[in-house]
This record gives sequence, C-alpha cells and structure tokens, in this order.
Amino acid sequence: MSCCAPGAEIGAEVRESPSASETLLASHSLSDGLYQTDISVPGVRCANCIRAIEDGLSRLPGVEKARVNLSSRRVSVKWRGEQAPPMIETLSSLGYPAHLSEADAGTADPELSRLIRALSVAGFSAMNIMLLSVSIWSGADAETRQAFHWISAALAAIALLYSGPVFFRSAWAALRRGRTNMDVPISIGICLAFGLSLYDTIHSGEHAYFDAATSLIFFLLIGRTLDYAMRERARVAVRGLMRLSPRGAMIVRNDGSRDYVPVSEVEPGMRIDLAAGDRIPVDGRVEEGASDMDCAIATGESVPQHVGPGSMVTAGTLNLAGPLRIVATATAENSFLAEMVRMMEAAEGGRARYRRLADRAAQLYSPVVHTAAVMTFLGWMMATGDWHRAIGIAIAVLIITCPCALGLAVPIVQVVAARRLFENGIMLKDGSGIERLAEIDAVVFDKTGTLTLGRPRLMNGSSIDPETLEIAASMARHSRHPVAAALSVASTGGPDISPSDITETPGFGVEARFNGRTYRLGRAEWALADAPAQQGLGTVLSCDGRLTARFDFEDEVRPGAARAVKELQAANLQLKMISGDREPAVSAIARHLGILDYAAGLLPGEKMDRLKILATNGQRVLMVGDGLNDVPALAAAHVSMAPANATDIGRRSADFVFLHQDLGAVPMALAVARKAGLLVRQNFTLAVLYNVIALPVAIAGHVTPLIAALAMSLSSVIVVANALRLRERGNRRWMIASSNGKPGQILAAAE
Repeated sequence: MSCCAPGAEIGAEVRESPSASETLLASHSLSDGLYQTDISVPGVRCANCIRAIEDGLSRLPGVEKARVNLSSRRVSVKWRGEQAPPMIETLSSLGYPAHLSEADAGTADPELSRLIRALSVAGFSAMNIMLLSVSIWSGADAETRQAFHWISAALAAIALLYSGPVFFRSAWAALRRGRTNMDVPISIGICLAFGLSLYDTIHSGEHAYFDAATSLIFFLLIGRTLDYAMRERARVAVRGLMRLSPRGAMIVRNDGSRDYVPVSEVEPGMRIDLAAGDRIPVDGRVEEGASDMDCAIATGESVPQHVGPGSMVTAGTLNLAGPLRIVATATAENSFLAEMVRMMEAAEGGRARYRRLADRAAQLYSPVVHTAAVMTFLGWMMATGDWHRAIGIAIAVLIITCPCALGLAVPIVQVVAARRLFENGIMLKDGSGIERLAEIDAVVFDKTGTLTLGRPRLMNGSSIDPETLEIAASMARHSRHPVAAALSVASTGGPDISPSDITETPGFGVEARFNGRTYRLGRAEWALADAPAQQGLGTVLSCDGRLTARFDFEDEVRPGAARAVKELQAANLQLKMISGDREPAVSAIARHLGILDYAAGLLPGEKMDRLKILATNGQRVLMVGDGLNDVPALAAAHVSMAPANATDIGRRSADFVFLHQDLGAVPMALAVARKAGLLVRQNFTLAVLYNVIALPVAIAGHVTPLIAALAMSLSSVIVVANALRLRERGNRRWMIASSNGKPGQILAAAE
C-alpha cells in the first residue's frame, strides 16, 4: 500500500498547463536532437510516487528517460521529437499537479500591496464619512443625525480593522519592548477617538468624531506607503545579482553522456560544456577549447581576457567567442559570484542601519505628546470632574499633534525631488538616497563605463596606410570582438574590400586569404612569425607573418566628464578613481580629467574595502560605477549612482541612475539633493512650529477632535506645498558653487 495518496495538496495553486512551444522553450538541448525538461512536482513524497511518475512518463512517445529527484521534488525528462510530449498533462492525470521549473518566478511585493489596499480602504471610509458629516453640520434632524452616525461608525470600524493594524502592530511591538515610537500616540488617538465617538453614538450624543479617526489613518498611510515604495526599490539588487548566475550547467559524464543539472548540484571535478554566449556557472579550470572572456564582473577591465587549457575562470564571467569545456573547482555557494552576493548583502545591511531625520525626531516626539495628553486629561478631570470632556480634550491633543506633517516631511520631498530629477534624466531608486546624497564630502568614480564609455576607439588611424586600414576594417567586420567592432568603423571611406576564406580563431583573431596572401588581424603573438620578439604590440595586422600595421586603442571619455569633475572639485569635494583596469589605462584617464587620487587593478572586494576605510575615517562617499565588479562598492557607499548603460545588477544596486550619457547628471543630482535637504529641514521646522502653536490651544479646551483633525490636515497641506517649491523651474537651473571654503553651496542662476 502506498505511503501517500497522489493528488493535489490542499490549497495548492492551480496552474494552466503550458503549451508544447512553451515547454520546448523551457527545455535544454543536449545533443543529437535530445532535449531535457525539468518539471517541479510538489506532491512527490515516497518511492511509490517516484515509480508511478517515472513509469507514467516513460510510456509517452519520444521520452527516453525520466528521473525523479525526491529531495528537490523535481523530475528530469529526456525526450526526442519536434514537439514536447504532454508531460504536465500526464502528471496531472496521475494525480501529481506539476509545473515547469522555469515558471518559478518572483511575485509582487506583498507588503507594498497590503499598504496600498489599506490606503484605499482608509481613503474610501474617510471620504464617505466626511460627506455624511456635511449633512450633519448643515443641521440634520436628530433621527437623521443618529442614522448618519451609525453609518459612519460602520465605515470607521472597517478602516480601523483593515487599515489600522499597519500602526497597531508597530505600536504593540514597541510597547512590548518597553519603548515608544510614533505609532504609539497615533494608535492611542485613533482608538480613543473611535471609542468615544461610538460611546456618544450609542447614547445619542450630538457629536461624533469618526471622520477624525479615519482621516488620521488616511493621511498617515499616504506617507507610509510613499516611504515604503521608495525604499523597496533598493532591496532587489541582491536578488538580481543572484539571478545572474545560470540556473544550471551542462554536465559531461564519464561515459560521454550529457545532463543539464541545477547549478546547486554541481560538484568540484565535474566537467561542464559551455557554448559561446554562456555565463560560467561555477569557478573552474579550462580543460578544452580557447575563447575570450568578458571579465568585467571580476576586474572591470574593458579588454576581453583570452583563456585556454589550464586557465582559471570565475563564476558569472561571460564566454564571448568559442566553446569551452571546464572542470569545476568549487560549488556554487563557494564560487566568486556567491562571494559577491555575500559582500553585497553585508554592505546593504550596513546601509540599512542609516537613521533618518524622521526616526530621530520620533524619539523626542512620542514622550512629549504622551505626557501632554495625560497631563491634559488629569488637569481637566481635577478642574471639572467631567471625564467625558476631559477625555475629549485629551483626544484633541493627541490628534492635533499627530505627526502627519512629520510623517510626510521626508517622503513628500523625496517624491517631488524624484520628479525633478526625472525631468533631468535621472532616476531615483531609493528615497533615502536624496538625504544621503546631500551629506557627501567625497566622490569616488569607477573608470570603465563610468568616466569612459567602455568603447575602444582607434587612436592612430591617420598614421596607417588607407589600403591597409581598409583590409583590416573589412576583416574586423567578420568578428564580434569589441576591438574588432572599433576597427570596423574606422575605415577612411575607400572601396570596400571583401576578403575571401575568412576564419576566426577564438581568443586570437581573424585570418583571411586576399590576393594570394595570408592576412592575420589579432594578437601579435598569434599573427606574427617572430612573435617572441614582438611582445607587447597588442593588436596588429600581419601579411604572411610579417608586421603590416599596429593599432592603438583607447577608451572614449564620457561626455561631460571633464566639466562634472571641475564642478565637483569647485564644490570642495574630494575626488578619487578606483578601477580594476590596468594601471596605464587608469593613469591616462586620471591625468586627462585632472583626478589626482586613483588606484588600478582592484578586485570587487578591494574596492569595497577602500570605501569602508573612507567611511571609517568619517567620510561620506558617493560611488559612481557601472559594472558588475562595482556592485559591492555601490552597495557599501554612503550613496551611489550608475549610468543607464550599466549592467542590470549595477543599476539595481545604485540609488540613482542617469539616463543620458552626460556625466553632468552627478553635480545636477547633488544640487537637487541639497535643495531637497533644505526643504526637509524647513518642513520639520513648520511641523514643530505648528505643534508649538496648536498644542496650547488644544490643552486649553478650545479645539474639538474634529477641528483637531482639520488642523492636522492643514499642517500636512502646508508641508506638501512647501515641498512643491522644489519643482519651480522657469528659466532657472540649480548650480553648485564654492563659497567661503564651504562645500556644496547651492545657488540659483539664470541660464
């Protein structure tokens, strides 16, 4: 008897069966028309399940082998044919609901969705209660007023039960640990206003303040949702870096058979086949083949690195040219890419401890408000003995001093600043980046792809014979190597020469037969007959083994780089450059741009260590980088920026992404950030000033909870209006200047 009955698990998600074409796209080609499809089967639990699944799939036409992995609850099916067999349908008919492993994708953020739903419910309730209140204020009779109060009570209860827990849970967690936060007085004010209003409704009282409770929830949730949405954008970087690793690897067994296995199952000593365009799944050593590798993830060097038998390769690097067979030297969790993920997680964790202005203000806010409300209640009880009036005034104190303006002070400025930056081609990824950017005193640039465009450019084309240059350019058009791409567009416009019998040797260059001669374009040690005597020549063109031309390349400087460097230096900011590229290339760019402090040949961990040293010395650094090798440094910096042409994970890691090629986006963003910082401080001043004026009036008993809610809303409107000043444009632009030796003064200047 089976130890478990097949069938769908209770609560299991119902998935639509994929089409044959979808299954084919999710399958891996092994060799000779053989495919492998990996299917997730959550219901497999025992040996009987394995036997039923393997027997059922093996009977399908075209299926050669089916193997179930019990620990991962996954079945690998090898099959032949033009169309994929109905594997998902067969498993379902056997009682084992399944889906393609490739379908396991990330879902939307549940916390942000919850906040948006809570905001919607609170807004709906507050809007309708306000409409009912208008009728009551207009002089409705007693019966109509009572009916409207009960309807308002029902709407407020919905908002309290559905939207209120956003604050209640936070307040309870703080109280359980013997401390307070901004959500404690908010929760007390909401509950007391609802409770007193419900009491008055039950006893047919003239006034009820359900609108105060729901409006309070609604306005606070606006700030909470905006703040969370901004910060969540910064949390996807680590997940993006993890997805950079291939899901699996093509393993070559000792008997010559090939299997596509998950990368987590790759062990040291396994042989892996890689095609051109594949990323290395784990660290390894090349056993067969030769190719060029894009090693930007490891070194940031713009020039591809040649590898051959015996060369070591690292996980995440890209195989550019030819097929390779490597021998794994580490598991996935011990590879270079996994180490980068761990470094980035550590750096993100350190940055997450950054304390915002609103958090620091909350430490003073909560005790003051609690004390004021309690003292107000006790004072009015002693003076009048009327508990109803005393608690009503205490509620008004809690509501009128509610931190709506304080809660909106930071996120509303961040939203307006994000719009201002977007209008200038700069995307804000993390809202707190605005605040952190305004505090920097140093800027660290990566070289390749940041200060430069990462595109090689031929420098000595004018000194090369035009016919020779045409031959080289024609040969280069048959290769996708970055250097060949730069050479292919460098011809002088003469007649197009089409060499015949062109062949490319991966990792070395291109060979062609033309006019009875053999031309080679590529590495000097491969192209020249006397290669040992010609070391260090770089890329050359040879004719029958003799040197014909030598080509010098340099990386093109990014537009606006020189101007941006001068503006930042004028703002008394320290400028540094760190790169994984070679020292000659780094020093040349540093001299060209006037950056005196630079370092070359740095690995990703070494870049991050440099930034940690600067932070230890008290410096707040803006890191501007683009490559995969910059990711840990971008995460470790006080704040970070990346160009739009950066790697996907580089963009995800940065707080800011500038869409245009011009590096002037860096001083522009800094100017907006400092203006935003000024507005945030003004908003805090306005919020405090409002409380200083409103609190004594409420304590004196001249404010009802309803008026307190309106006053609280007015303070929020004032804060929003002040934040909108950041969008003032006209014919003005924000510039950075140095004044009296103080860094980063922001001036408004006419264009």
